[in-house]
Amino acid sequence: MNVRLARLLMRFYPRRWRERYGAEFEALLQCGPASLRTIADIMLSGFCEHIVPTLGADMSHQTYPFGLIIRQPTAFVPIAMSLAALTLVLVTITVFGVAHQPSDEGTSAHIWQLLMAGQLPLLALFAIRWLPRAPKQTLYVLALQAGAVLASMAPVLFLGL
Repeated sequence: MNVRLARLLMRFYPRRWRERYGAEFEALLQCGPASLRTIADIMLSGFCEHIVPTLGADMSHQTYPFGLIIRQPTAFVPIAMSLAALTLVLVTITVFGVAHQPSDEGTSAHIWQLLMAGQLPLLALFAIRWLPRAPKQTLYVLALQAGAVLASMAPVLFLGL
């Protein structure tokens, strides 16, 4: 790969990363061929470096990638509970239609309420544990969890169930 292309590809990485690894990475790029796959991989890696940075110059600070955090039970179980509640609402609407019951809400409504309320302690535990360690990635997971909660609540609110 020529010097000009290597320097251009280096611009995809954050400044802090380039300061730490730039000279070595540029030398490595100049030694290898410039295939389309290599160029695409370097561009994607540079983009990902902006989202989830590596250690960079601060070797004492440990970073946690998004993939590691989302695999924690306190991260994915609330999402699964919200999706189960949404599925329950959609199946109930499909089978029974939109029915407003005057006295008792029914079994489906009680299960939905348990699923929605049961995830609150898990959400709190997740936030308490992970916000100090990896705030940026934790906020992404919390946003995903909030989206799942809103998706589960939307049919209930809009249809007045």
